[in-house]
Amino acid sequence: MKPPILLAALSCALAITANAIAADTWPSRPIRLIAPFPAGSSVDAAARVITPRVAETLGQSIVIDNRGGAAGAIGAELGARAAPDGYTLAGGTTSTHALSKALNPHLAYDPEKDFVPITLIGHLPYVLAVHPGVGANTLNELINIARAKPGQVRYTTVGNASMARLGGELLSNMTGTQLTPIAYKSSAQSVVDTVAGRIELQFGTMAPVLPHIRSGKLRALAVTSATRSPALPDTPTAQETGLKGFEVTLWLAVFAPAKTPRPIVERLHREFAAALTVPQIREALNIQGLQPESATPAAFSRYLSAEIAKWRDVARKANLKPE
Repeated sequence: MKPPILLAALSCALAITANAIAADTWPSRPIRLIAPFPAGSSVDAAARVITPRVAETLGQSIVIDNRGGAAGAIGAELGARAAPDGYTLAGGTTSTHALSKALNPHLAYDPEKDFVPITLIGHLPYVLAVHPGVGANTLNELINIARAKPGQVRYTTVGNASMARLGGELLSNMTGTQLTPIAYKSSAQSVVDTVAGRIELQFGTMAPVLPHIRSGKLRALAVTSATRSPALPDTPTAQETGLKGFEVTLWLAVFAPAKTPRPIVERLHREFAAALTVPQIREALNIQGLQPESATPAAFSRYLSAEIAKWRDVARKANLKPE
């Protein structure tokens, strides 16, 4: 019988060899990227801008697989359970990988243990937009309406485990208003009701909201980032209207299942990070309202841990529970 130490050394050597072989032959077939929200969502829109360039440099196509539902948890769990061979990637956001764990101790997947980060893609502010019939031209005017009509100003969310939900709670707390959350499967779906005048306030991501703002069907009151968005340069930030400290942004990232061979992770990181430096890609992402930014797998792991701690504290103060 071989000594335990020798067996462990042999196992480690075999694993390293297997990873090296996998990296040498990868990719030999198309790659799937799971977008945990429906088509038209911010994750989907950003992925469709970036992946053609990454596919070109890898020499294999990248297929976007939209798996929406449960505030992104369905698609995220599917990504977590995929084979760690480099042929399945998962898009992730603050909602799927920070808020989900902050809100739900019994989550079906662990955002930190079940994934390895490939890279951060960038940060996306939300836009607070109303139907023109609401009668508010500024965020302060909307706040005054909400104070006069407690509970009658409704805003869109994609469930408790979403930035819009927590952002809405933060907005309510900071303004002394009672806003009513209405949950949808995605911002792309909720914007339909806001455009129709059935919902007063769209707490939405840029991609599905911008076309309606530009056409005049919705009125942008403020963006939720610390600085103005290049996509809406004439729209003030919430902080500029007087809500000091109010900042709610959605980050987008790419992950692979845990135990994906390190050489594959490193190659993917290089290709995605390189794509984010291409001027045409950056411009296309800016048009969507996304501020492109990459991060190494190690740096993003640290950032993810900090985000989970931050939003867990916000959720506790808002007394939010998983749905």
